[in-house]
Amino acid sequence: MKAFEATRLFFNQAADQLDISEELREALLMPDREVQVQVTIRLDNGKLANFVGFRVQHDHSRGPMKGGLRYHTEVDLDETRALASLMTWKTAVVNLPYGGAKGGIGVDPNDLSRSEIERLTRAFVDQIHDIVGPDTDIPAPDMGTDHQVMSWFRNQWEKYHGFHPAVITGKPVEEYGAKGREEATGRGVGTLTNKLIRRLGMASEKTRVAIQGFGNVGSHAAKFLHEAQFPIVAVSDVTGTYYHQDGLNIPELLRHKIAHPKGLLEGFEHAEHLPLEALLKLDKLDVLIPAALGGVITTENAGSISAKVIIEAANGPVHPGADEMLHQKGVTILPDILANAGGVTVSYFEWVQNRQHYRWSLDRVRQELDHTMNQAFEDVWQMASQHNVSLRTAAYMIGIARVKRATELAGLA
Repeated sequence: MKAFEATRLFFNQAADQLDISEELREALLMPDREVQVQVTIRLDNGKLANFVGFRVQHDHSRGPMKGGLRYHTEVDLDETRALASLMTWKTAVVNLPYGGAKGGIGVDPNDLSRSEIERLTRAFVDQIHDIVGPDTDIPAPDMGTDHQVMSWFRNQWEKYHGFHPAVITGKPVEEYGAKGREEATGRGVGTLTNKLIRRLGMASEKTRVAIQGFGNVGSHAAKFLHEAQFPIVAVSDVTGTYYHQDGLNIPELLRHKIAHPKGLLEGFEHAEHLPLEALLKLDKLDVLIPAALGGVITTENAGSISAKVIIEAANGPVHPGADEMLHQKGVTILPDILANAGGVTVSYFEWVQNRQHYRWSLDRVRQELDHTMNQAFEDVWQMASQHNVSLRTAAYMIGIARVKRATELAGLA
């Protein structure tokens, strides 16, 4: 099943509860604009290389569109379309005045030098600069990109349009970025994991956690949960699964990752090294946090998952068929459009600060983030309880209803 088809299925489950007509469903689900461009750069060896880039702008009924910029080999139009749609519902669930967008380039950034990535970024901006901006569409970091890429993007865009740091978020703090942006998605995941397990009557110190993916999101979530006394028994990255039955030493693991030339867990000696796929099959797990790529939990492996709770730190990690299987097993899933919304929330704070030409303290950023995520969780929990639906369907219901209302008030439906 393709990514956008999966998003449509989840959308329709919520739309059925809201009794939305078929024609309005199409209007809400289809993107406003899809752009595909060729990006050509000269490599360090003098040869030309061609890449395909995308920007999908899904909906602007609630405000400027917002969404990440992803550099990954699996980037294509279908995935970008699905992720843009998810951003629309995500920003609506946490009640930010945004719509959804997404962009990316089909490339493995590990195959390029730093200077080649810079040239790729600037060439991509040359192609799309006229359709993004602080009042229209505001990109942000995603898989394969970081604060440096955002700085290059902003610099190239401003060559056409002048000084507007709010054109992009996730920038370095020295370049008008927000304090706490790098940790935001992982912190949000940790905050809501803690909140959910307490709502379910579980104790943090007895809740065994496994995190698939130890990049920016997974590592910050691990740090937050470790400090909240959760035993994190397994984490993984591309080099495999690292397991300790009594809980990993997360500070030591983080130091190892920082010291590794490529930021990997390879060579970490104070854990049992298992195959990459072993993490999803571990016994006696309480919480599983997929924090890497989408589509990793399918009907083929869902039956092997022992966790009682799944926190979707990645976008679209659970296929619809697997979602139904897990629901029948009594597994509670906190959906991606709520669980990983911490990143776009602090991106909004960064955008606000840029527009005001005023900088918040880290304490204020964290306080505002925690308040926003907790309020969104309560809204979703209440909706799920009132309508006897899953947390995923409840989150979609809230997001869709807010976008539908804004569309109707604008006179577009």
